This record gives sequence, C-alpha cells and structure tokens, in this order.
Amino acid sequence: MNIVLFGAPGAGKGTQAKFIVDQYEIPQISTGDILRQAIANKTKLGLEAKKFMDEGKLVPDAVVNGLVAERLEQADCEKGFIMDGFPRTVVQAEELDKILEKLHKKIEKVIALNVKDEEIVERITGRRTSKKTGKIYHMTFNPPVDEDPADLVQRADDTKEVVEKRLRTYHEQTAPVLDYYKSQNKVSEIDGSQKMEEITKQIFSILG
Repeated sequence: MNIVLFGAPGAGKGTQAKFIVDQYEIPQISTGDILRQAIANKTKLGLEAKKFMDEGKLVPDAVVNGLVAERLEQADCEKGFIMDGFPRTVVQAEELDKILEKLHKKIEKVIALNVKDEEIVERITGRRTSKKTGKIYHMTFNPPVDEDPADLVQRADDTKEVVEKRLRTYHEQTAPVLDYYKSQNKVSEIDGSQKMEEITKQIFSILG
C-alpha cells in the first residue's frame, strides 16, 4: 500500500496520516523528518542538505530525491508507506516513479484533500501556541479556556501574508502534480472541509 497524501498546507494531511499509520501500520514519510534525521545522523546527504539550509537556500531536488530513495529502501517500508508533502513538483513525481521502479514498487493511490484557500488561511492564521504550556489552540475552532491571552503567541509563518505566499507556491508548483497522477488514474479526491472523523472514514473506505 504505497500512498501519496496530497493537499495544500493546512489541508489536514498530517492529522490524517497519523490515522493511516495506526490503521495500516505503514510509515509516514515526510521530507522534513527525513532531512532532520539525516542531518542529526550526519550522513553524506544530510551534511550536504545542511549546507544549503544554513545558507537559507532550498535543498536541491537531487539531494531530496537521494534522501527519499534511502528512506524507501528501509525495512519498515516493505508493507507500504505514506508520502506526506512529497512530491511537491512534477519533476519530483517523475523522479519518485523512477526510484520506486528500481525497488519494484509503484504509487498505488493518491488521496487529495481539497480545502478552499479562504478556509486554509482561517485555519492557519487562527493557530496560537501557549508559551507556558506549549499547547496549540485555534482561536475559532479550539479556543483556550484557562490560558492567559498574553501567553498565546502566533508562529512567524502562520501570518496571513506568509500563508497566502505558501498557497501561491502550492498552486503554481504542486497542484500540477495532481494532474500527473490523474493521468495515471490514481487519484481519489475528498472534501477536506468535512469533520475530521468523516474524512478518515472516507480515506479508509478508499484504501479498503
């Protein structure tokens, strides 16, 4: 069961990935996690990636693809995996197909969570973290009850300007990946603005 979980930032991919991991006992593969791990382990690719990150540059595809290839060769991916936040471009999607071909595998299902931009902006900009307890709240959907408002902070990348910029990048670079997988008849689309439990139920029914 090799799955790509697809959707804009804030569409709920991370939340749903955890439910899939628990239900099907397959690992969630996020490039952010792979990068952090490789840097912590001081692997050759990890050190290369760190060089770019320290300079504030994007890690090149060649390095990211190499790290993904190494991760997919690990034993826990035998039963399958969930790609979360990768591929972000059509070039990466094509490269992922080549990596999997060498491993005699292929992407079987792509689950796309569709959420309108306005809702994503509301979801992300409403998030606040308590400096004291570390708990994460949402000012509309999950407001704090017993926190001092002065202790609640917004992450620097949760502002409206940053979210809108990330969404523009998503529509320009990442949205075309969905067409790439649609041409392979692998895409199932779900309304990501439904209740969390309903989305999980629909994902499980698609995966069977």
